Amino acid sequence: MPHKIGFVVVSSSGHEDGFSAKELMVHAPTVNGWRSPRLCQYPQEIILQLVERCRIRKLQLLAHQYMISSKIEFFISESLPEYFAPYQSERFHRLGYVPLSDNEKTGFKARELKSVYMDAVGQYLKLIFHKNYVNKYNLYSQVALVAINIIGDPADYGNDSNKHPSREKLIDHYLGSKSDDPALDGTYLGKSDSISPLDDLAFDMYQDPEVAQIIRRLDEKKHEAVHHERYDHAKKLKQAIADLQKVGERLGRYEVEKRYAVEKEDYDLAKKKKQQMDAYRLKVYQQLQLHNLLDAELITRKPPDLPVEPVVYDDSLQHTKATNSPSYENTELQSSQGEVWKAESLLEEKPAEPNSPEPVFLHQSTPPTLSHPTTSREVEFLPYDERPLPAIHKHSEETIRYLEPEKTEGDISNSPRSGLTGEPEPLSEKALREASPAIEVFGEALVSGAYSKSWSYREDALLAVYKKLMEMAVSTPKEDLKNMLRAAIFLVRRAIKDIVSSVFQASLKLLKMLITQYVPKHKLGKLETSHCVEKTLPGLLSRTGDSSSRLRIMAAKFIQEMALWSEVKPLQIVPVHLIQPLKPNSPTHLAMSRVELVECLLKEMGTENSGFTISNAMKFATGALEHRVYEVRDVALRIIFDMYRKHKAAILEYLPPDDASIRKTVLYKTLFDGFTKIDGKLSDAEMRAQKKAATEEAERQKKAEIKVLQGQLAALKEIQAEVQEKEPDFQKTKDQGNLCIFCGERNESFTEEGLDLHYWKRCPMLTRCEHCKQVVEIASLTEHLLTECDKKDSFGKCQRCSEAFPKDELPKHIKSKTCNAAKPENVANHCPLCHDNFSPGEEAWKSHLMGTDGCAMNLRRLSTINKTIPMQPGKTSLTKVRPPSIGSKIPTPRGGPNKSSGKTYSKQ
Repeated sequence: MPHKIGFVVVSSSGHEDGFSAKELMVHAPTVNGWRSPRLCQYPQEIILQLVERCRIRKLQLLAHQYMISSKIEFFISESLPEYFAPYQSERFHRLGYVPLSDNEKTGFKARELKSVYMDAVGQYLKLIFHKNYVNKYNLYSQVALVAINIIGDPADYGNDSNKHPSREKLIDHYLGSKSDDPALDGTYLGKSDSISPLDDLAFDMYQDPEVAQIIRRLDEKKHEAVHHERYDHAKKLKQAIADLQKVGERLGRYEVEKRYAVEKEDYDLAKKKKQQMDAYRLKVYQQLQLHNLLDAELITRKPPDLPVEPVVYDDSLQHTKATNSPSYENTELQSSQGEVWKAESLLEEKPAEPNSPEPVFLHQSTPPTLSHPTTSREVEFLPYDERPLPAIHKHSEETIRYLEPEKTEGDISNSPRSGLTGEPEPLSEKALREASPAIEVFGEALVSGAYSKSWSYREDALLAVYKKLMEMAVSTPKEDLKNMLRAAIFLVRRAIKDIVSSVFQASLKLLKMLITQYVPKHKLGKLETSHCVEKTLPGLLSRTGDSSSRLRIMAAKFIQEMALWSEVKPLQIVPVHLIQPLKPNSPTHLAMSRVELVECLLKEMGTENSGFTISNAMKFATGALEHRVYEVRDVALRIIFDMYRKHKAAILEYLPPDDASIRKTVLYKTLFDGFTKIDGKLSDAEMRAQKKAATEEAERQKKAEIKVLQGQLAALKEIQAEVQEKEPDFQKTKDQGNLCIFCGERNESFTEEGLDLHYWKRCPMLTRCEHCKQVVEIASLTEHLLTECDKKDSFGKCQRCSEAFPKDELPKHIKSKTCNAAKPENVANHCPLCHDNFSPGEEAWKSHLMGTDGCAMNLRRLSTINKTIPMQPGKTSLTKVRPPSIGSKIPTPRGGPNKSSGKTYSKQ
């Protein structure tokens, strides 16, 4: 039969400290599991080597509560690929992938247990983890895997040469198990086509490892006893296994509490927990030995040598366990409430009570968090515990109310359930007439309990019906089976209306058994399944509007699960009932439950052969948009948005046209803006805001540029006035103000304003910096970019041509052929416009920038050179004195010995 397959971790793409992938090789309550590095790149990868070549039947993955991969891909191989072993060339074959829930609905507190069924042969399994879901708790965008379980059958190797003893020793070393571990060698005696519950991931993750080993050995002994027809002994072993599972879960919880105390450095509490564990373990082993069930080789260590004395256990911590329905591949680990198991009752055979109820699993809308007791009375809660233990209910007044059944005023006078005596009150004549079909099947005594004023009798009656129907033989006549089914549905319909939570839960338990077990077992057909759903669904829907939030959630969750059962889903009954038009004035709770159920089931079932269609879904949603309660309208909007993402234009046919008059209604404006966002476009409001912002930015830049230009013009005027004051008196003439001191041009139009225009537009010796918009000399452009420009930090100097280039372009420029090497200054000048070298000296600049054969890249170059200023004795040229740009120093005349005065000119 398929069994648990051991493995070792061959490699992983990385891990956070303390969360290595090798943690996955151990299944225990205290394991940390694997966690990817912080802010890692995706995808992440883990490769596992199985203990032998196997046919994998099932994988179980226990995900983290908030470090969740969006999907996990699976690959299998007979051997490692080339990058692990060069002599092996076989590659991994893709098996497929599974998506994981984003866990938002559980508040990121429940871990998802994902079961993947497959049929693949190989020895190496590769898992590819894709990018994580984003949430507020996952600060470093990580993914994690708490545990992985592989279940399969051994496959033939073909020859013994493929077996590696050293590898097997390595596996035993990492697993910490012996070679005769039945979980590895496949010697479990049972049905060949089923998987042992002891091989399930939930078993090891919630069990003390030592107790788990004992349970497996006792299970072997049980099957041996059955094989030799020692049924009394097998029965005793079965009871011992059931009790030991509770023991193992408690010890596992104590171990976590002990470790938590150590982390908090509360060593007194840690010591107390250790002593409590040792005493509890000893008590259990003594009980096993008392019944001759514990052999010396069954335990991996000697029981603690402690005095035998009464041990007081803290019963405030309720026992919990994970539930996993085999009909679901995707299961969330949720808590269930059971009674505290005491060591004194181990293996004590007690007569079964005729109507004793089975444990009832209570589901909450969000799973409770794991808590660690600090003292016997005070409890501290950790909202995000890293260890996959069963969640412990908070010890609070709300929890107490949750565990106790609700009572009506008429129930207050009744005795507690444990103190009930006698029989339920007789049925009234009206009740006798009403319940006559059920009385004929189950008898008046049982039905009177279902009609009793005491909630405990009502609950016991339902559980008695449950037990009776579960024990019905397949050989029973079909007519009798149908009569019992319909009588049971009659009692369920009545119990669904019960205001006591435990009775309501018992009715749900019975209804689920009837649909998913009783009808399929006896092959009663779809007609009987339809009868069960049709008769009970209206009552369940009415309970979704109950004043008690707990009962509302319970009813809604049951309807959601029922709609997805394989027996109910093809009938399409639930969607048809849910999708009926919603009245605008319907009660708030009822309306909210309806729209939320429709939203959830539409996502799960779609609109193809599900009972949901585009037409009825949109009619329901548009009707819900008219509801008086905002929350209902909000969910209706979400339904329409989800439908629009899948069906686009088809949805618009059920809505009014998108025009200005319709958009005056806030609801429809929100709706159409949502469509625009889904299409990836900007809404009208966003477009207007964007246009306004662009206009304001353009206006601001224009004003800033004008202000800068005005300042530069003022500075140039100042510089010209100061230069003229320093000239010798004999050189000043009355028309000196008509001279450009840069290019030497004289013009009568060079008034104060005309000269400014000449500087900005035409002077061939000047240019405007493209980066800061200042007017600078072409000869000093490189120096300006490197030392004066507002963007100077983004420029660098080429050591080859001595020109300034943006730093991000400099490496490319250096490698290009356009870089013309500059010669020393006493040998040649180098033009920053055309990049050519020409004759040295100041006059050469004027000839190069203004001459007919000069710089081809100087757009201001004059067509003639006859406008230069005549040279005067004792002075080289007026062009030797150049005005600086705003905020710069007066440059030293090129070729002259004097240094710059260091005086800075800027706008005053």
